[in-house]
Order: sequence, then structure tokens, then C-alpha cells
Amino acid sequence: MKNAVSILSIVAAGFMASTSAFAGDVRIMWYSDGVEGDVMQDLVNRFMQDNPDINVTLDNVAYKVIQEQLPIQLEAGQGPDIARVTDIKALADHWLDLRPYLSDPAYWEENFGAQADWMRPDGSDAITGFMTQLTLTGGFANKTLFEQAGVEMPGDKATWDDWVNASAEVAKSQQTAAAFAIDRSGHRISGPNVSYGANYIGPDGMPAPVDDGTKTFATKLVDWTNDGLMLKDTWVSAAGSTYRAAADDFINAQIPFYYSGSWQVANLSTKIGDAFDWVAIGSPCGTVGCSGLKGGAALVGIKYTKNPEDVAKVMEYLASPEIVKEFSERTLFLPAHKGVVAAGGLNWDTDDKNVGPALDAFVKSSAETLPAADALPAWKWASAYYGALVTRISQVMAGELTLDEAWTRIDQDIADKVQQ
Repeated sequence: MKNAVSILSIVAAGFMASTSAFAGDVRIMWYSDGVEGDVMQDLVNRFMQDNPDINVTLDNVAYKVIQEQLPIQLEAGQGPDIARVTDIKALADHWLDLRPYLSDPAYWEENFGAQADWMRPDGSDAITGFMTQLTLTGGFANKTLFEQAGVEMPGDKATWDDWVNASAEVAKSQQTAAAFAIDRSGHRISGPNVSYGANYIGPDGMPAPVDDGTKTFATKLVDWTNDGLMLKDTWVSAAGSTYRAAADDFINAQIPFYYSGSWQVANLSTKIGDAFDWVAIGSPCGTVGCSGLKGGAALVGIKYTKNPEDVAKVMEYLASPEIVKEFSERTLFLPAHKGVVAAGGLNWDTDDKNVGPALDAFVKSSAETLPAADALPAWKWASAYYGALVTRISQVMAGELTLDEAWTRIDQDIADKVQQ
């Protein structure tokens, strides 16, 4: 019986992973940071009511599946029909060019053109999808913990040292697990690296060797971890480039300062409720700036689909201005639709007093990003760089490598990716 159950499980998993084989079937692989999965299911249900000839299945999966399993499926010429992804540029060769199937390609160019190069092969004019939201990395502070500790939160243009030192005072006073945490992600530390002068892209467009800017912030991060200020488990409890967020540690008031990004706003609002007050604080400053890293999640068509016309119909519906506006308002995400942004008047679906100021803070911080950070979303080798950074820096934190060894390994890891 166990063997039979195992075989059925494998078959079911394979069916979910494979491209839809029947006309009128569209499978979407979707992950959520907060409430967006529920919102998307509602929107999809309404689409199917108006389009009974198309059956849309929303497969909600863990982000780890998107990161680790989807690329394997794509390399095998399989996968869903549509996917929500963040590794947009590196996998661009697998995305479907929707242009031949769209009723109005000019609409997409006008409203989503600013990010189009993020999600298509270099030199291509393909329309592969749209950003479900624009994001920006940045920090959050537990205002209540700071007040209880009698510690003033650092102000505008405060440095990383200022924030860590102030948070350390709060942690000592309030007996929290650590002063702060950064998500276990090479992407997440790249804004801070750039703030200290890092530039990942060489003059020829290929990956540059690890430079002094990256070394400066990475060294700080390792030292803070060794000193017990950075929550060590966030980085050493996983291997390789596996992603681990520290959102739950912040939500449970185990750290007074958390560096993640704007996509966490809805998650924090939903799970914190009125337990404590929190604020978005932008990105602390390094020696050359106070930069976060822009990005977002994209909804893209997969070129291995058997039903490109149906995929295009679903995508056109989800990319329509009224649906983008509703999705943004209900998920508390910053829209990537030019027309929706220009029209303004977004009515955030929340009674949480912390949300509006947090979103405003991220909008303000978006004007402070540095050119070296702005170049990364459309750079083919960004994911390779991010993966090497998180893998090797976490090994240093775990005592498996020295920093000098890590720099050599990072350069080699990236070179290996380029060679592959």
C-alpha cells in the first residue's frame, strides 16, 4: 500500500509540474509572501466565470519550489503554463513571447515597458509577462520595543552601524534574541553592498571580481553575527543558496530591526495586527549612499505551454488596469502599471495605521537607489552573484571558511555559472 501511495504521489506531483495538455487548461505556479495567493484565487475565479471555456488552476507552492524546482522543470522543457517568479532575467530564455497572441501589444509596451528588459533575453523585444508588483529592499523597526527600551530610533541618513548599535541597546534592554536580522539572500544584501561602493558588473558586462564594497559590508555582517547582534540562525540554519526570511522573528518581537523589503508590508500587517507598532525605515547608509535594491515578482508565460492563446487571455485579464489596481490595493503592493500609478487614488485595503506610512517610506526610498543597484534587475548574471554571496558568506558565519577563502570561492562559483 505504501508503494502504491508513493507512486500516486509522484504521479500527482508530476502532473502539477507539467505543462497543461488539454485545450482550455491553464496552470499557474504561484507563491505568496502574504495574502496575495487568496487575492489571486478570487481574481482567477472571476475570470473563469466570465470565460467558462478556460479552466485555470492556481497551484500555491512554497517559494523554495519556485527557486529550486521550477528551473529544473524548465530545463527539461516542462513546467506550468504561467508562473510567478523572481529569478526573472536568468531564466528569460524559458518565457513565452506573448506578443503574437495579445490583442494590443502597444498597451503592454506603454504600461509595462519600463521593466520589460528585466524579463526577456538581451536584445529581444518579446513581451513575456508583467510585474505583479514593484519592490524595494528596506528595513523595519519595532517602534514599541524601541520606546519600551527608551532608545531613540536613528533618523534619516543614519548608517548601518547606527541602526545596529541602537538595535543592540534595545535587544539588551528587552532581552530579544538578537539586535537584527537580514533575510538569508544574496539579493537582500546587495543594496547594502552597493551602499558601501560595490559594483558587480564589469566594464564588459560580465561579473566583476568581489570588490572592496562587497567585502566591507559582508565583513560587517559576519562580525555582527559572531558578536551575537545578527540573528545567526537566519543564515546558518540552511545550506547552499536556500532562501530563509526572518519575518517571523520580527513578527514575534524577537528582533527590533529587520531588513527585508516592501513585499513584507501586507504580511507584517496581517500577522502583527495590534500587537505592536512598527515602521519602515528605508535603507541605512553606507559610505557612498543609502541604497536599497529595486525588483519585484513577475508573472510570466512559459514557452512550453500547449495553450499559448489561453495563456494570453488569462494574462491580458490579470494585466488589465482595473485588475492590477484591485490586486495592488488588496495585497498592499506597489503597482508596476504605468497607467495605474499615474492615475493615483489607490485605496489601500487596510485599517492598519502602520501600513500607509510604511508604503510612503518605500516610495521615498525608491528615489535614493544608486546606479549600481538599478542595473542589477536586468543583468543576466545577477542571480549567479546573489547565490554565490549567500552560500559562501553563510559558510563563514558557520565557521567553515575564512573571509579570504570566501572571496576566492565566490569568484569561482560565479565563473562556474558563467561557464555552464
